[in-house]
Amino acid sequence: MKLLQKLSILADAAKYDASCASSGAPRRVSTRDGGLGSSEGMGICHSYAPDGRCVSLLKLLLTNFCLYECSYCINRSSSNVQRARFTVAEVVKLTLDFYRRNLIEGLFLSSGVIQSPDYTMEQLVAVARSLREEHDFRGYIHLKTIPDAAPELLAAAGRYADRLSINIELPTATSLQRLAPEKDFSRIKVAMGRMKMRIDERRADRKAPRFAPAGQSTQMIIGADSTDDATILQTATTVYASYHLKRVYYSAFSPIPDASSALPVAPPPLEREHRLYQADWLMRFYGFSAAELTTSGEGSVAMLPLDIDPKLAWALRHRERFPVDINDATREELLRVPGLGTKSVAAILSSRRYARLRLADLARLRVPMSKVRPFVRTLDYMPPVRELSSEDLRRSLASPSSAPSVTAQLPLFA
Repeated sequence: MKLLQKLSILADAAKYDASCASSGAPRRVSTRDGGLGSSEGMGICHSYAPDGRCVSLLKLLLTNFCLYECSYCINRSSSNVQRARFTVAEVVKLTLDFYRRNLIEGLFLSSGVIQSPDYTMEQLVAVARSLREEHDFRGYIHLKTIPDAAPELLAAAGRYADRLSINIELPTATSLQRLAPEKDFSRIKVAMGRMKMRIDERRADRKAPRFAPAGQSTQMIIGADSTDDATILQTATTVYASYHLKRVYYSAFSPIPDASSALPVAPPPLEREHRLYQADWLMRFYGFSAAELTTSGEGSVAMLPLDIDPKLAWALRHRERFPVDINDATREELLRVPGLGTKSVAAILSSRRYARLRLADLARLRVPMSKVRPFVRTLDYMPPVRELSSEDLRRSLASPSSAPSVTAQLPLFA
């Protein structure tokens, strides 16, 4: 099979893995000593770092052959798809060629499991080792690791890659056992624990061997089973706390040809994936807990609402906390106001050191006033009581989101 044909097959097969953002990677800048590549700047997968940089990655599978029979995976062993496999040298060549054309600034490499987990992991590590040692490649490398591979292979992967990921695949051990019988939830967690330990060792001792400076991430498939959003967010909370993950990615299940009867016929709404990302952001940067986002006065809220964002949904369930006084509220209280983000809250805290703020001052911060106004009071404004009616606010503020997915993979041969 020609290299171009392999590229077409294996780049397309990689699109189902969303855990390829490069946030947190060190910015290696090429110098006059001949090093190739840099992990800064902009460059065919596009993801976005927290500082807004667009990061372009060549996103590939080493092979879509696989020993495993995961019901939700199009590359499962029984799937009737066209198969292909790169050699280590071919992946290295493609990465360098795409970089020299200024199309990418790094590589995201995953693979189906072939021969054995150890053999597959050896091949992935060989790609990263060749790029770093033989070609002095200084761009970003993200390797998808195989949890059943030997610990020394995972350690070698961390020496060459900026970020490692082990996908927990599904939110519960029960679902994983039912849909991916060759995979084991406990073994995945053990592998994640080993990664955490090595990352912590490096951070504590700068003389320790280099290991995945951009940390580790994982991914959950959403909608392939009946797990509700409350359980998904609780699983995310657990893995964030236990393994200090940089990111948990949520990937909406895509129906596949010749699917198992255990899988749903239709995909979940993409809006559900978007709401889970919003809830995840609130837990990581706004001080919310999973329990807060999925409980109300009447009990559990199993699913996040699709018509409004999770922060607004929480605020409507807790009207007694509003309106918040912009001039006296703490940072934590301001972060819970719908429409106020971390940057706008920082600007409010800075501005009110010099003057009492009015409604017009908020407008100058370019916050979404229609969303903010019902939940705040200022020196010259107090929201009318009727404006705090949950039903009225929900009707006025609910609208389909046009927000994009966290990552978007562009076809190589459009």
